[in-house]
Amino acid sequence: MATAPELDAPVAPLDAFRAEVRDWLAANFPASLKGHDISLSVLEGPTDLSPDQAAWQAAMGDKGWGVPSWPKAYGGGGLDKAQIRVLNEEMARAGAWNPIGGMGVMMFGPTLLEYGNEAQKQEHIPAIAKGLVRWCQGYSEPNAGSDLANVQTFAEDAGDHYIVNGQKTWTSGGQWADKCFALVRTDKSQKHGGISFLLLDMTAPGVEVRPIAMISGQSPFCETFFTNVKVPKENLVGREGQGWEIGTRLLQHERSSLSGGGSASRLFAGTPMGKLAKEYRGEDDKGRVPDSDLRMRIVRHEMDSRAFALTLRRAALEAKSNQGPSAATSIMKNVGARITQDRAELSIEIMGMAGLGWEGEGFSEDELTQTRTWLWGKAVSIYGGSTEIQNNVISKRILGMLDHQ
Repeated sequence: MATAPELDAPVAPLDAFRAEVRDWLAANFPASLKGHDISLSVLEGPTDLSPDQAAWQAAMGDKGWGVPSWPKAYGGGGLDKAQIRVLNEEMARAGAWNPIGGMGVMMFGPTLLEYGNEAQKQEHIPAIAKGLVRWCQGYSEPNAGSDLANVQTFAEDAGDHYIVNGQKTWTSGGQWADKCFALVRTDKSQKHGGISFLLLDMTAPGVEVRPIAMISGQSPFCETFFTNVKVPKENLVGREGQGWEIGTRLLQHERSSLSGGGSASRLFAGTPMGKLAKEYRGEDDKGRVPDSDLRMRIVRHEMDSRAFALTLRRAALEAKSNQGPSAATSIMKNVGARITQDRAELSIEIMGMAGLGWEGEGFSEDELTQTRTWLWGKAVSIYGGSTEIQNNVISKRILGMLDHQ
């Protein structure tokens, strides 16, 4: 007697999604780009994309996977945390990377999704999700760095628009940005309560950007001047006087990104420390790095790094359940800065003179990159809020300490 054919086992939803991602990457990620990450750093200049790079950016933007957790209604992927994990795993397997980045993704976008009105979300979020618009941050001023609430750039009420006058400094990537999210003063009678969150067009009349030349010859930062700049009132996010609340929320998103991804992720990447040490210091008869003290410090660093990665994963899950990052991002930012700088110092020590080249013959590309990584890493404990500022946040917001303590 003929038997009924066996039915295929049901496919788990996550397995089906993994297959979808794998097939999509095979069809859309150009093989020529494998291992050649040109994802946008917030401090890099505009990149002339090759046809393959442009096609990859367009594909990720259209799919919404450049910002996988953002709502589909605004051009995001609408994925849950399990799907995002699968997406990241499959991209790593394929040697693919996310071409959608910058301040719009790591800072402004998440903040606008929380505080913006529907018209603002529809206008700005899809363009960020596709990597079409570049944003810069108008926070620091000559007399408002650590004391950010001392901002003096003033937005005068002129009926249906504001007239903005003032200066910002250390505007990262300002000379390449299309738009700027800024803290401005709309009320001079109160400090924190007189600050508002305003969106400005960097091409508007009265906006002047002056790059700041650094000792390296690069100019990733700028001074930005606003002289009678007309800004429509529709560009006010939230209400007047809510800028300090919105601005500090944005900083939580920034610190979350800096500690668990974004710029910091690049500094964590690269050759494993143990392998690097064997390449430059050799091995003993047991296959170990000969210097026992160096071995111990490498092991300690790797343990700290892995523990930090696990803590970041747990914090990310908690942030999703609590609807966003918390003051704990200040702890993560400080720890991430320390581990990043420790790694760079260890790498330079391991490489010796080979890790101190700036240019010229006699150095490999990786060695020159390491020198720049080491020097750039010194800024990690400053940008996004210095270590001292984070310590203040931790003591007051988490430990509940008072100023006099």
